[in-house]
Amino acid sequence: MKLTVLIPTYRRSRDLARCLNALRTQTHPPDAIVLVVRDTDAETWSFLDALDGNALDGLDVGDLPLRPVTVQTTGVIAALNTGLDAVQTDLVAVTDDDAAPRPDWIERIIAHFQADNQIGGVGGRDWVHHGNKLEDASRAVVGKVQWFGRVIGNHHLGVGTAREVDVLKGVNMSFRRAAIAGLHFDPRMRGTGAQVHFETAFSLAVKQAGWKLIYDPLVAVDHYPAQRFDEDQRNQFNEEAFVNAVHNETLALLSYFSPIQQCFFFVWAVLVGTRKMPGLAQWLRFLPKEGHLAGRKYRAALIGRWQGWLTWQQKSGDRPRAAQQNSNLNIPNLNEQTH
Repeated sequence: MKLTVLIPTYRRSRDLARCLNALRTQTHPPDAIVLVVRDTDAETWSFLDALDGNALDGLDVGDLPLRPVTVQTTGVIAALNTGLDAVQTDLVAVTDDDAAPRPDWIERIIAHFQADNQIGGVGGRDWVHHGNKLEDASRAVVGKVQWFGRVIGNHHLGVGTAREVDVLKGVNMSFRRAAIAGLHFDPRMRGTGAQVHFETAFSLAVKQAGWKLIYDPLVAVDHYPAQRFDEDQRNQFNEEAFVNAVHNETLALLSYFSPIQQCFFFVWAVLVGTRKMPGLAQWLRFLPKEGHLAGRKYRAALIGRWQGWLTWQQKSGDRPRAAQQNSNLNIPNLNEQTH
């Protein structure tokens, strides 16, 4: 099976260099690397020019089959959709420019897809580096959506054996092209850069079509969270980014849930919620510690839930869907090979 690595990048040439160097050392080399670059990103284009004068023509750079692709629209979703349209191999693996896949990353991904033709997606752990400190805690439950709407991530902390999950993480996820034929990342997601939870909607669409999503902690990348150039700054409250994140999660879940689940989800979200996206109970829980900030988060969460519902209600019929499994033969629909 042939595999393309898809990397969206923006103004982080030092991180990109580390990522490309990691791809040079893979035990199973990538068949292609699609690098999506903003048309206004002078830093990255200069980096590619310095790397090799032929890079802009889509030719190999050294021993890497690098193909730069230009995108004119802001946001990771436009970048990834542009990249998906350029992929021609059996598999596509997505990672970030601030990540460094470990040497056996591609080899392990391909092994999973070869082992079971019902697998539509494979992801793994991203080992998060905070300066010189490695986040090495562990969690057994990873990538699950509970029936009432709580999303459990923990992809950066997962341990144990490979298992089926509901959601993969954008920094370390791969898909069978036959499973995502006709599917693109949902452009209704809000944000001008990171567009948080974009992978939730995409993963659930693949799962809803009958494909398996596998999380294997040994399919690993090292993740060095870098600067973002939008309103969504890490570990810093920004009301616009907060509302966008809640909107995006709400839209993803409403598009996946049954009508009964949708009702339970909204009751739970408004009355309970989570620490990151608080409902009434979580607001009261953190009010003594966070004071006015807890109220701002609760208000922003309610706005995001409401706006997510409005987006889902108005445009739910426009949502692209993944290729369905062939239920008669119990194998993927191999006739659908292009987007």
